[in-house]
Amino acid sequence: MKRIVTISREFGAAGGTIGYQLAQRLGYEYYDKEIILRAARTSNMDVESMMKWDEKVPADFGFAQSLFDFYNKPLGEKIFMAQEKIIREIGEKGNCVIVGRNADTILREYESSLHVFIHAKEYWRMEHMKQKMPDASEAKIMEEIHTIDKARRKYCAFYTNKEFGVADSYDICLCSSSLGIDKCVDILYGLATS
Repeated sequence: MKRIVTISREFGAAGGTIGYQLAQRLGYEYYDKEIILRAARTSNMDVESMMKWDEKVPADFGFAQSLFDFYNKPLGEKIFMAQEKIIREIGEKGNCVIVGRNADTILREYESSLHVFIHAKEYWRMEHMKQKMPDASEAKIMEEIHTIDKARRKYCAFYTNKEFGVADSYDICLCSSSLGIDKCVDILYGLATS
C-alpha cells in the first residue's frame, strides 16, 4: 500500500479535485494550499507574500531588492525551503495526498509513494475552469491556463532541475479529459492500495 501520493498537474486539469477525492476514498490527509499556511507560520513569513510567490520563480531573481530578506536570501528560496521542510514532515507521517509544490521530487526517496501527473486537453481545462471562474471570459481563462502552466514549468525547473510534466519523472501520467475525474480517482485508488 502506498502511504504517500503526490500529484503534479496542469492548471485546470482537475488535479486538485482528483487528489481530494482520492484522499477521501483512501482515508488520507489532503494537502494543497494549506502547506503554504503552515510554512508561513513556522517561518515567520507573512501569508500574503507566500501566496504571491507560491509555485513561482521571481522574474528578477537576484536583482529585485524587495525579494530579499535581512540575510540577503531571496524570498522565493526561503518560501521553497519552508515548504520543503513542511512537505518532508508530512511525508514522514505518511497516509497523505499532496498536490503540487514539487512534492514528487522532494519525497522521491520514499519507497511507499506514488507520484502522479495529471494533464488534459486545453479545451477541457477551459471548460473545467469555467465552473470555478464563472465571471471570467474564455480568453481570460485561457490566459490563466498559459500563465500558470508557464510559472509551474519555471518553478519545477528552477528548484528541481527537471522538466515539468515529462513522463519519466512520475510513476503514472493520466489524461483527465480522456478518462474523466472519477476514472482517474479509480485508477489511482487501485494503484495506491495494491
